[in-house]
Amino acid sequence: MKSRREASTLIIIRLFHTVVWAVLAGCVVGLPVVALMNRFDWAALLTVVVVVECGVVVLNQGQCPVTSLAARYTEDRADNFDIYLPEWLALRNKAIFGTLFVCGEFVVLWKVMSG
Repeated sequence: MKSRREASTLIIIRLFHTVVWAVLAGCVVGLPVVALMNRFDWAALLTVVVVVECGVVVLNQGQCPVTSLAARYTEDRADNFDIYLPEWLALRNKAIFGTLFVCGEFVVLWKVMSG
C-alpha cells in the first residue's frame, strides 16, 4: 500500500504530464492552423517544440521521462497510469499525434511552396 505522500506525488506527476501533453498536442494541432495563416515563424517554433520532445523520447528509449518518474510511485502499468488521458488515447498517442504532426508539416510545406 502506498503512503498518502506517494499517492499525492503521483497525482502531481500525472497532472504535470497531462499539462505537458496538452501543450504538445496544442502544438501539433496548431501547426496547420498557423501555416494556413502564413505565420511560418510560429510554424517553425511549434515544429521545434515537437521535434525537441521527440528527441527527448528517443533518448529515453521511446518513453517519456515523466513515465519513468511516475513508475516510482505505483505498481500500475496501464497505458494511462502516468497521465490523465483515456486509456485508448494513451495507448495510441504517438501514432495519432505523429500522424497529425506529419500532416501538419505537409500543410506548412504546401503553404510555403504556394507562396
